[in-house]
Amino acid sequence: MDNCLTEIGPIRSLSVLGVKVGRVDYAQAVAVIIQAAKERRSFGVSALAVHGVMEAYRDQSFREKLNRFDLITPDGQPVRWALNLLGARELKDRVYGPTLMLMVCERAAAERLSIFLYGSTAAVLAGLSRNLSRRFPGLVIAGVKADRFREATAEEDARDRRMIADSGASIVLVGRGCPRQEKWVAGHLGVINAPMLAIGAAFDFHAGTLPQAPRLLQDYVLEWLFRLAHEPRRLWRRYLILNPLFVLSFGQQLIKSKVA
Repeated sequence: MDNCLTEIGPIRSLSVLGVKVGRVDYAQAVAVIIQAAKERRSFGVSALAVHGVMEAYRDQSFREKLNRFDLITPDGQPVRWALNLLGARELKDRVYGPTLMLMVCERAAAERLSIFLYGSTAAVLAGLSRNLSRRFPGLVIAGVKADRFREATAEEDARDRRMIADSGASIVLVGRGCPRQEKWVAGHLGVINAPMLAIGAAFDFHAGTLPQAPRLLQDYVLEWLFRLAHEPRRLWRRYLILNPLFVLSFGQQLIKSKVA
């Protein structure tokens, strides 16, 4: 178990297949992010579901990058269940990336903290900026940068860093898809002096370019089926192969933890 010390108290974590996932709820996650934003502190955050955990489980280099993050939230219900089975029985809900993003934006608007949107396409960023501004009238969007859909050269990355720094943004929201977004955040820890949140499909959901599963399906852990129906070619492997592998692998971890 690991602790992340903050002014609101320690954020404890547990290892799920080698990834340190925080025992947090929405209120705690938003509080530590806003605290880091006010302090202009480099702070890595990822809302991690089964897909991300399994990518890290199979790739030691990626796992090491994730474990450098300041906070990983249990984005998926199976990840929350895993934490609870390991002892975090206080967790009543997951900390879902798209919802976390909206809560952070709401607090940022109230605290006059500006945001930067990094990733996705120019069209998605335009729709996302418009929708966020309508939803949170006081929110300042300091800048946006569309994804190149490839890794940036050293010169391009330096320009991106300058753009973010010059914007004065207090929070950077990163929507590049897992694991690319987490690798980007890991590579900029200690370089960009702001919390960086890797939040996956939240950009598309809140831009209105990708439908979000109804809350009822989310509550009954059927979001995966909804998303698979809408993006079968892209997501079939993630849900039909990685999810069962997660159950099997975590089951082995749980048995070992009970025997030890």
